Amino acid sequence: MQYRIIDGAENLKINDVVRLLKMTYWAENRPLENIEKSMRNSACYGIYLDVEEKLVGFARVISDYATTYYLCDVIVDTAYQHMGLGTALVSHIEALPEYKGLRGVLITRDAHGLYDKFGYKVLNNRAMVKESKY
Repeated sequence: MQYRIIDGAENLKINDVVRLLKMTYWAENRPLENIEKSMRNSACYGIYLDVEEKLVGFARVISDYATTYYLCDVIVDTAYQHMGLGTALVSHIEALPEYKGLRGVLITRDAHGLYDKFGYKVLNNRAMVKESKY
């Protein structure tokens, strides 16, 4: 499967990103305005299948580029999951020099196996989350 990883929100079509985020439990009801604003204020990455010219994966990173980055909105189209695309996307992000040596943070309820490969560990009794209300 031939794919390419694209860096930058300006290189991603908002409708493609919205389609992917609507597949998730965490962003299925996120308003378009919030998606657009989140993309403007984050480093965005996407996976396009070359043959179909279709966005099949997306992720965002929020960082101070000095101590910590937050990896979020990682999604692979359900029709293309379990093909290594999520691993490829996270691997690409993890290899970028701007995140080297920084603490990586993420929140997931069901993708621990993916992130274990990159050294992420579950923190018991320490991580706290305040849910959004949109």
